[in-house]
Amino acid sequence: MKRKLLHVEKNIRRISFLRKNKFSLLGGFVFFLFLAANPGSASAIPSYARQTGLSCAACHTVFPELTSFGRQFKLNGYTLTGIKTIHQIVKKKNGEKSTLLRLLSISPISAMFQTGITHVSKTIPGTQNNNIEFPQQMSLFYGGQITPHIGAFIQITLDDGSGTIGMDNTDIRYSNHSKGKIPFTYGFTLNNNPTVQDVWNTTPAWGYPYTASGVAPTPGAGPIIENLGGTVAGLGGYGLLNNLLYFELSGYGTAQLGAALPPDATSAGVIRGVAPYWRIALQHQWDKSYLEVGTYGMAVNMYPSGVSGLYDKYADVAFDLQYEYPFSKGQFTFHTTYITEKQTLNATHKAGGSQNLSDKLNTFKFDASLFLKPGINFTLGYFNTTGTADNVIYAPGSMDGSRMGIPNSSGILAQVDYLPWKNTKISLQYVAYGKFNGAKTNYDGSGRNASDNNSVYLQFWFLF
Repeated sequence: MKRKLLHVEKNIRRISFLRKNKFSLLGGFVFFLFLAANPGSASAIPSYARQTGLSCAACHTVFPELTSFGRQFKLNGYTLTGIKTIHQIVKKKNGEKSTLLRLLSISPISAMFQTGITHVSKTIPGTQNNNIEFPQQMSLFYGGQITPHIGAFIQITLDDGSGTIGMDNTDIRYSNHSKGKIPFTYGFTLNNNPTVQDVWNTTPAWGYPYTASGVAPTPGAGPIIENLGGTVAGLGGYGLLNNLLYFELSGYGTAQLGAALPPDATSAGVIRGVAPYWRIALQHQWDKSYLEVGTYGMAVNMYPSGVSGLYDKYADVAFDLQYEYPFSKGQFTFHTTYITEKQTLNATHKAGGSQNLSDKLNTFKFDASLFLKPGINFTLGYFNTTGTADNVIYAPGSMDGSRMGIPNSSGILAQVDYLPWKNTKISLQYVAYGKFNGAKTNYDGSGRNASDNNSVYLQFWFLF
């Protein structure tokens, strides 16, 4: 499931880029009521569970973390089903049968509701503290089989900041299997967020924290692979050989909602040509332990404004690892990822938007969680961002600026989740910063310290 069923944002991350002119709030709410009133969406559990006839626990430990079965379900195109279908089969001239139609007998619609309250250690100047987001996020999902080999995860989200509804994370895929002696699953994915198609919880779209406060201060710098969701469309092919080696190659182009179409001189952040994305991972399951080690990356040429002239170049290379160890009373899970980005800012530097022609940005994250049955999860995470000093990009400024002219930020995240039911999660999250935008004290040049941005966040998350 996501976000960032979700979002995983980034954050959830995260996780989603909504455009203000997609639907009006009133029209979008009517649309929500229409779908929610559909008889097929009356069930109290998400659509994947309704489709397979299995509990949410079959695919998730603590949603949205995927189990081994959940990863296979996604790689197989969300098409596994245990319910009656409406189908049509015809015979070909050679005697073989062909399936022309296979529809689920229930509508594969689910909904998600998130609400939370945030307390920041020191009130943001000019604002009030202890903010309630109601809802923080409300989403509808189409999740399940479309045809025998095509399935989808499509998310539509109400954004509390703009009060508008729009397309969120989307992954539509075709999947099939070879008939050889060595198992081989292959397929194609059409999606709108690099890494949303990934099946591990180490990549930006699905990485920890899976949800975060929408009002707490966060550092400003992040690699481009984390910031393209909802502004691009990508098509790619993938394969899983012998349940061991996973590989994928996709290409992304600009697909901005609410902007000029086709992109023109008024556009911003337009990709030049096609941006390639690649992913390689090795996985192995022992008696109990499971390990995945992989690498992924993306190369993006982007016009900061317009669709011609000079453009900036971004090259992201990442490495990740996921470890799982189930035991009788729960499961231990560990994730880590490191992304290094090289920036060649031809257009930005020429326009005076950067001090340097070339910059670097590095991010490192890890999290370890202990899940205890029947439904308590403890997670501790760490994050660290470093980069080249650039006094123009990272200029001083109240709250969001950098007195030191560097993006360096670090801290820890501690979280406790309680799942009284498999589709309900109550989370308490604490974020503590060691550095924020380059310094521990007076980081913005206006007297604010990194620890002033520490936050406590209580969230309620429902899936139905």
